[in-house]
Amino acid sequence: MTSATHRATRAPWLYLAPALVVLGGLLVYPIYQLGLISLFQYTQAQVSGGEPTTFQGFGNYSALFSDPEFWQVLLATVLFAAGCVVSTLAVGCALAVLLTRVRAVPRLALMLAALGAWATPAVTGSTVWLFLFDPDFGPVNRILGLGDHSWTYGRLSAFFLVLLEVVWCSFPFVMVTVYAGIRAVPAEVLEAAALDGASQWRIWRSVLAPMLRPILTVVTIQSVIWDFKVFTQIYVMTNGGGIAGQNLVLNVYAYQQAFASSQYSLGSAIGVVMLLILLAVTLGYLRLLHRQGEEL
Repeated sequence: MTSATHRATRAPWLYLAPALVVLGGLLVYPIYQLGLISLFQYTQAQVSGGEPTTFQGFGNYSALFSDPEFWQVLLATVLFAAGCVVSTLAVGCALAVLLTRVRAVPRLALMLAALGAWATPAVTGSTVWLFLFDPDFGPVNRILGLGDHSWTYGRLSAFFLVLLEVVWCSFPFVMVTVYAGIRAVPAEVLEAAALDGASQWRIWRSVLAPMLRPILTVVTIQSVIWDFKVFTQIYVMTNGGGIAGQNLVLNVYAYQQAFASSQYSLGSAIGVVMLLILLAVTLGYLRLLHRQGEEL
């Protein structure tokens, strides 16, 4: 390897070095502490310094996996995240196609409205949605004629309400990304499909979707990661996990175990399990991208 080639190979890492140092400081040490605490008995007594920490090994994980509530919460988290991902992709892709069909002024108005929803803090958005669906003062019940129906009382209706808020603040990312991808598709391809008599749905399914597969893969994996670790919307809109914990997801469950019950080691174990699940999803995503690159 010549010196010029060596410098060319090393140059990208030199540019990435500052970001890697910052990310290492922000991620590596907290993850190390998370894993370390999960291996000890760490409760309020240890936080106060009254008792020494006791090494538990994988005892916290054994207790976690033997708890039926953990598996119920994990199943609820997976189903809720799947519903959010599918709904977000459907809304985002539909509006991305709509952006290509409308004129400049409506397109600009729609993009500004969507970006406004995207930029709204999660706590603010959750509070607004709670007001909209409030049984006493919210306009939604009045418009639908539901009287004083409480959306947060029932398990499924509470999850559905949170899903709507998550989709509302998440679809702009999908919409803008897919819209940019559609704009990059040669117009001749779409014109040829239209001349062959293909409907809009057929054009999307047979022409656009295959060409946008890398972009759709990226937004899908991003949505999976975001929606799997939803915390703020669930915590705010269900008042900490719903009645008797009926709307718990893993992030809220870990928070309750760590801070409400002072079982910091158990909460850390839940955090490690979530980290491993998301790491598996990310590795699967990278493998899929590599396979797509080989096919191309």
